[in-house]
Amino acid sequence: MKHSMFGYLISEGIKNVFKNKKSTSGSLAIMCATMLIFGLFFVIIENINNMVTHLEEQQGISVFIEREASNEQIEAVGDAIKKVDGVNGITFVSKDEALNSARAKLKNNQKLLAGWETDNPFRASYVVTLTSLEKSEEVQKEIYKIENVSSISSKDETVKALIVVANFVRVVSWSIIALLIIISVFIISNTIKITVHARRKEISIMKYVGATDSFIRWPFIIEGIAIGIIAGIISIAIVGLLYTVCVAEITKSDMIHNMGIALLPFSQMATLITLVYLLIGIGIGTLGSSISMRKYLNV
Repeated sequence: MKHSMFGYLISEGIKNVFKNKKSTSGSLAIMCATMLIFGLFFVIIENINNMVTHLEEQQGISVFIEREASNEQIEAVGDAIKKVDGVNGITFVSKDEALNSARAKLKNNQKLLAGWETDNPFRASYVVTLTSLEKSEEVQKEIYKIENVSSISSKDETVKALIVVANFVRVVSWSIIALLIIISVFIISNTIKITVHARRKEISIMKYVGATDSFIRWPFIIEGIAIGIIAGIISIAIVGLLYTVCVAEITKSDMIHNMGIALLPFSQMATLITLVYLLIGIGIGTLGSSISMRKYLNV
């Protein structure tokens, strides 16, 4: 009995979707537009998070060693740096490696390095990566206390600026997403209201003969959920296609390669964005339907 009742409520909800073609089409169009904008900001947020994480892993501070330090002393500096809280890892760069790196950067201007082979001006150093960019100043203070450390080079201002920009974009994006969700709830509730209003007499009769609020409400809730899920499926297909095409074009840019920026493939975000879309579709559909039913259940 319960199964047949459940099946009846679902079938009634699905029927409502196809019965009210105009209102359903309007809701789907607006919800798809809303979800497409949501998807745009979602992939932006995910890529920003990925870039900040990548920056935290790659952005290092260079710790230069005193010229007079022996190999044993240089190793001791490395061991001491590893023990500093906030250090993720260290990479040793010898004087020769630093000179070769300069050669690679100067390319056709090798004359500028004339004589450096016999009198290498570079110092041995450690490139230190951090567990969090926010710990940069604290880590530098501790490293300066280590014996035979000559100087430290970092890009604190650049890093701080990037973090501020990333946080600002996150806040703006989530604010817009929240606004879009509110708009979607309003759209769905108005769509369901049209259906409910058309069947208000039927609902009143059902109430008078003893039908429970749940029995009356569920077909409309299922209608709202169905609209939300369909909009989510259509939107994720469009977002996935557009994102893949755009990333393919963007990654052709030399500027992107020079900056070392790697955009996430859509396949890496697909599972998460699908779950988010389904949750939003179901949530908006349920909430919108429940809001629209209040008036007509108070008979």
